[in-house]
Amino acid sequence: MSLESMTESVDKAVSGLFEPIATWLGEVVFYSVPVGGTDLPLIVAWLVVAGLVFSAWFGLIQIRKFRLAVDVVRGKYDEKGSAGEVNHFQALTAAVSGTVGLGNIAGVAVAVSIGGPGATFWMILCGLLGMATKFVEVTLGVKYREVHADGTVSGGPMHYLPKGLTDRFGKNGKTLGKVLAVLASFMVLFFGLFGGNLFQVNQSYAQLVSVAGGEDGAVGSSSGALFFGILIAALVGLVLLGGIRSVANVTSRLVPAMAGIYIAACLVVILVNVTAVPDAVATIIEGAFNPEGVAGGVLGALIIGFKRAAFSNEAGLGSAPIAHSAVKTKHPASEGLVALLEPFIDTVIICTMTALTIVIANPASWAEARTGESIGGVTITSDAFATVLPWFPYVLTVAVMLFAISTVLTWGYYCLKAWTYLFGRSKASEITFKVLYSLFAVAGALLTLQTLIDMADAVLFMLAVINIIGLYLLAPVVKRELNSFLEYVRSRKAGGAGDADEDPEQVETTV
Repeated sequence: MSLESMTESVDKAVSGLFEPIATWLGEVVFYSVPVGGTDLPLIVAWLVVAGLVFSAWFGLIQIRKFRLAVDVVRGKYDEKGSAGEVNHFQALTAAVSGTVGLGNIAGVAVAVSIGGPGATFWMILCGLLGMATKFVEVTLGVKYREVHADGTVSGGPMHYLPKGLTDRFGKNGKTLGKVLAVLASFMVLFFGLFGGNLFQVNQSYAQLVSVAGGEDGAVGSSSGALFFGILIAALVGLVLLGGIRSVANVTSRLVPAMAGIYIAACLVVILVNVTAVPDAVATIIEGAFNPEGVAGGVLGALIIGFKRAAFSNEAGLGSAPIAHSAVKTKHPASEGLVALLEPFIDTVIICTMTALTIVIANPASWAEARTGESIGGVTITSDAFATVLPWFPYVLTVAVMLFAISTVLTWGYYCLKAWTYLFGRSKASEITFKVLYSLFAVAGALLTLQTLIDMADAVLFMLAVINIIGLYLLAPVVKRELNSFLEYVRSRKAGGAGDADEDPEQVETTV
C-alpha cells in the first residue's frame, strides 16, 4: 500500500469515527440565533460583551493607556531583578505569533465577501474591544504565575483560575478552580495539537505545493509531503527544546519579519492605487451601516466582522496569558498593558490592511464571492495582490510559511504548559510531549483530519466560556494591580525609586 493511499485511509477512518462528535460539539459551542436576517453565534456575543464590559470597567484603558503600553514594550519601565524569562517585547511577539496567521489572510477575505466591505469597520471595533479583555486575562496570568526552582515560568488559565478563585472565595473557590484548571489544560492541549500544529503545517504545505507545480510538481508527491513534515518537525523540536527563551528569540525575529513582508505588500497595492483609497474608506464606512454582502443588512456585516475579529485575536480565550506570563516584571499590570497591543496589531492593523487591499484592488474572485456563488479565502487575497504584483503568490508562500512556523512554535509552548500541568514537569514528561508534538507536525503534511480540526476549534472556544467567567470574578484583582503599576510609573516619572525597596514578588515559587 502506498503512503498516499495509507493517509487517505487514515483520513477517512478518523472522519468516520469523530465526525458525529465534531458535528454535535460544533452545534453546541457555535450555537447561533437568528438576528436581523443572519445568524449570531452566542460564543461571539459572549466575547464581544466581555470586551464591552472590561472596556467600561477600566475606563477605555486601551485608549487612555495606549502610549504607556508602547513605552513598556520599549523597556522604559523595566525593573532590575524581576522574575521571568523574557522581556516585554519578546513576550508580545511570542503571543502575537500565536494569533497572526492564515486567519488574517484568508479569514478576512471571507469576512468582506459574506459581510461586504462594511464588515471591516465592525472587525476593527471588535479588535479595539478585545484589547481590554486581553489586558485583564494577561494581568491575571502574570499575577498568579509560578516561577519554578530552575527559573522557568508557568502561567495561563490553568494557574490563575484555581489560585485566583481560592484567593477571592476561599475553600468554595478552590475545588471549582481545580476542576476548571484541568478542563482548561485539556482544551489548550487539544487545540494546540490539531489547530495550532497539524492545521498550520497542512495549510503551509498546501500553499507550497500550489506555487511549486501543483501535485505533479517537485513537492507534490507523498514523499515530498513526508520530507516537508519531517523538516518542520525537526525545526519545531529543536526550538522547543530551548523553552520559552528559544521560542521568544525565534518569534521576536519571525513576527516582525512576516508582518513587515505582508504589510509592505499591502502598502504597495494601496500606493499604486492611492487615488482609490478615499473611495475605499468611504465604501467601508458606508457598508458598515448600509452593506451589500451575502449576509445582508447592518447586523449581517456587524456579526461577520465581530466573528472574524474574535476568531483572529483570541481575546478572552485564555491562550495568550501562557506566553505573557514568562515576562520579566514585578508588576503584573505592566504586561497586561503590553498585551492589549496584541489585538491592535493582529486585528486593527493586519486584518484591516488585508481588507483595505481587497477593497481597493477589487479582484474578480471577490466580486464572484460577493454574489454568494463561491466564497474564496486565500485565493481572493492572493488575486488582490496579483493585480499589482503578479509574482505575489511566491511572496504569499513565504508569508504563510512564516505565519505557520511561528504559530506552531507558540502553540507548542502553550501545549507544553498544559501538558506539564496535567502530567507533571519531569524531564521524561516534557520530552514525551515534544516528541509527540513534533510527530503531529509530520502528520500535518500528510493528513487533513479536518474533523478533528473542527473539534479543536469548538474546544478552544469552550475555554472562552470558562475563562471569561473567571475574568469577571477576578476583575477587582486586576484593578488593584493596575493601580499599583500606575503608582510605580508616577514614582518613576517623579524621579523616585518606586517600590524598588519593597519585596514586590507577586508570583508563587515552586520546585
